[in-house]
Amino acid sequence: MAQVTFYEKPGCINNTKQKKWLAAAGHDVTAKNILETPWTREELLLYFGEKPVADWFNRTAPLVKSGEVTPDTAGKEEALDLMLKNPILIKRPLIRVGDERMQGFATDAVHAWIGLDASEGNEAVVEELRKDNLGLCPMLAKETSCDEQKTS
Repeated sequence: MAQVTFYEKPGCINNTKQKKWLAAAGHDVTAKNILETPWTREELLLYFGEKPVADWFNRTAPLVKSGEVTPDTAGKEEALDLMLKNPILIKRPLIRVGDERMQGFATDAVHAWIGLDASEGNEAVVEELRKDNLGLCPMLAKETSCDEQKTS
């Protein structure tokens, strides 16, 4: 199975479930704090690929929820500047396997890339996780999100 580097925000509900699913599929997951990683423009662009700039953004970030940052109107350079200064703005997770990178956890895309079928003995875990939409933040519609809480 794959050696997965998984950039998360500690305390994120979905990131915890996503890592659990990857591990239950037999992958070796190394979690890193997305907020403490010294990002460069070039490195972030490798994760974003051909996605529209608006899709790079974490919609539950306080600056987005307050309207101070508007993903739908941000240009590429502005978005990168903002994300380097405020990594909470980066939609997560960022996932790296070898030289390949992906942003977000679209289960079909992750499955096609590295596989999400249960390893032996983990069938019930994966079946339970399949019930959740782990590509959509459950806190998006709530008044406050885990992004508005301090990390320890």
